[in-house]
Amino acid sequence: MERAGGGGGWGTRTRDSYNLEVKRIILPLCLIALAVILTMPQPTRGVPLWSGARFSDLKREGAIDRGLHFIYRTACDPRNFDAWGHDYLWCFYSIGATSQDAILRRLALSMGRERARIWRQEHPSLAAQADVYDIMNLAFGGYAAEALGFPDENMKAQIRRAAARFSATDFLWFNPAIEPPPSDIPKSCAKCASQNPRGTKSCRKCNAPLAMMSPYDIWCDALISTYTGDRYGVTLGAKYTEVIKWLPAMRPYRVVASGDGDEFYSTAYAITHVIYTLNDYSVYRLSPAWLSPEFDFLRRNLQTMVTWKDSETVGELLDTLKSFGLSDGDPVVRAGVDYLLATQNPDGSWGDMRDRDIYNRYHPTWTAIDGLRDYAWRGEALSFPEVATILK
Repeated sequence: MERAGGGGGWGTRTRDSYNLEVKRIILPLCLIALAVILTMPQPTRGVPLWSGARFSDLKREGAIDRGLHFIYRTACDPRNFDAWGHDYLWCFYSIGATSQDAILRRLALSMGRERARIWRQEHPSLAAQADVYDIMNLAFGGYAAEALGFPDENMKAQIRRAAARFSATDFLWFNPAIEPPPSDIPKSCAKCASQNPRGTKSCRKCNAPLAMMSPYDIWCDALISTYTGDRYGVTLGAKYTEVIKWLPAMRPYRVVASGDGDEFYSTAYAITHVIYTLNDYSVYRLSPAWLSPEFDFLRRNLQTMVTWKDSETVGELLDTLKSFGLSDGDPVVRAGVDYLLATQNPDGSWGDMRDRDIYNRYHPTWTAIDGLRDYAWRGEALSFPEVATILK
């Protein structure tokens, strides 16, 4: 049976008439779709961080996000987490607890809580023969896990009892109740790795000459340990007030970045941890008038750290300066922020990608994030108000 001529059957149309029909129907639809697309809000390139800045707010947000995900990936490696779990927990908690950006807060805290649950499972109790390093690491991790919502009062009681067996000198290398940080504590022997008694100048095992620890390194470690112990409710050798009281004795800061590199870094990190422990790790702003020598040291040396291409120290100096009220409006802060945004690695990290020590990968990334992010400051205050008289 033949098809009827004419009418609307597709089988009766020629190829040309079909193409004409398609154009008649489809072309107007395409024009309408194009008009809709053109009127839709277009993806923004972000707002420059300041007038003339080469990077935008979106670039900074993206850099922070990639950095945090890099840290989390490394924290999920069991070998890394076994060695540095306590530090990872504090990283996630401190970023989550003090960031102004709500999305960043939620992300860091969710990462931290997931890791804290694992950390608690892996550390159910304290070994009977735990030494001071075991006790400190478990106290650091316990405090961070507790802050992330995973308390363990039984573990805390075990740590408290174990810590009481050791002296201030065992924990801190010196007794801050009676003396300032000393200059006669030998480093581990460079030849045989032996640890020698205080005051020893030649290794008792191999007779090699010994270098001494910087008093600023000893002080920095003591600030961290006693701050954490006091906040956690466990005395790790001494009270924080006994350590911070030596602030006037550690001044003036004679070392400059162009001089002795090792001593400069020892001094710089002691100063940044004076700031951290006094502002509750970026909870409170501090007045430059309270810590004028420390503020001047940080501000004077930030640009040099940019010149030295040291992203880890740039990050620490940036976030401590921000606690004094400096912002992107300050040229020194701008130089640091610009440097960090220009030097992030393709994997989201900062620092040397060839370094096999994971601490040297995640920690510079953490400090860079801290240098870039904005903080939800809770006003101007001291974490330990009782030390105010020391600052006058």
